[in-house]
Amino acid sequence: MSNPNISLIHQINPSFAQNAALAFAEANLLKEVITPVAYNPQAPVWQCLNLLPKQLRTFISNELSRRTWLSPHGVPIKTYPWQEIIRIFLLRTNLANSSFFKHIDLVAWVYVCLDNHVANHHLRGLDGVYTYEDLAATTFDKAKQQGILCLYDLPIPYYQMTGNIMRQEAELFPELAPVIQSIREPAWKIERKQREIELADHIFVASSITKKSLLEIGIQEEKITVIPYGAPVDYFHPQPKPDNCFRALFVGRVSPRKGAHYLLQAWQDLKLANAELVLVGQNLFPTGWLEQYENICRHVPSVPHFLLNQYYSSASVFVFPSLIEGFALVLLEAMACGIPIITTPNTAGPDIITDGVEGFIIPIRDVEALKDKLEWCYSHPQELAEMGRAARRKAEELNWGLYRQRLANKVQSLLSIHKTYE
Repeated sequence: MSNPNISLIHQINPSFAQNAALAFAEANLLKEVITPVAYNPQAPVWQCLNLLPKQLRTFISNELSRRTWLSPHGVPIKTYPWQEIIRIFLLRTNLANSSFFKHIDLVAWVYVCLDNHVANHHLRGLDGVYTYEDLAATTFDKAKQQGILCLYDLPIPYYQMTGNIMRQEAELFPELAPVIQSIREPAWKIERKQREIELADHIFVASSITKKSLLEIGIQEEKITVIPYGAPVDYFHPQPKPDNCFRALFVGRVSPRKGAHYLLQAWQDLKLANAELVLVGQNLFPTGWLEQYENICRHVPSVPHFLLNQYYSSASVFVFPSLIEGFALVLLEAMACGIPIITTPNTAGPDIITDGVEGFIIPIRDVEALKDKLEWCYSHPQELAEMGRAARRKAEELNWGLYRQRLANKVQSLLSIHKTYE
């Protein structure tokens, strides 16, 4: 009897989708990967970029280089690139802001086109389809008609939870409201999200907070599986700290959603000697807002990924007081570098650390709790160093190999049950 066949669909190439594809390939389940763009500058299809003006060609090539899919050996990748190329072209030439295009959600257009391509051309002979948020409505609808198992991966909390939290934040901080991204999606997109959840036979999430967001809308618990992502322990590793400065590090978009304003307030109140707060990431606060804290923190707007290890290793503690996250891979990056973490229950924190062992879990929006844990870390360097060693050990346990094994085992079980009742 032949192995079941499944296809994986994703719009870009994040590490979790790459590892999901590898998991299915290692289990001899994967028929193909379907994505808008799997960039290979040597492939004939991409040689047409040489016809473009040099500056535009460079812009597009840099953007496409973020979409390099490393296909598992022997697994074909099917691409539908032109909508994505058009989207990038419109953005880079500012045509997306013209009177015609500014009313079009270009990202949603790419997603819907990919969903339609899969539904119309890639379901024959499949036992299951594994796809992600905003890519599944039409595919699942047609797959159901053909008796194909519909597997859904939701990397972020369901939109209702995120929207509620961010609307509350806008009320608490009216001056930040213009940059607080609460969910204001059109009705047709909301209907697609709801349809995807309804049609999914099983939903995979990476954190308990994402699971909670589904339970709150009435999804049955047995329909949800939590599998935390893996730590990049081969890429990130401990290095000697270069100085004796107590350094708190934040990596991510410096924004209200990440809770950066609470961290800044806590740090300002503490006034620690021989201490530094470093914020690495794009500033998404209103123009001029972050400048009021320029005397108490160092902001680094952008750091190449290959240099992040140096920033992690220069830190005493990693602080990520986010209001809502699907996971936050930066937590595992810091842990892989042997840095203890302070984070909230609205991240993957509760899924990857034990409070007080590899770091601390504090409530969202709690400046006093944040100050308390930062002060403890500052006053207990030996205990903090042991926390860092524990963080590295935990990261080694939570590797991508474990993620792939757990994912493949669960999908194989679901396929077996599905065939039994087919």
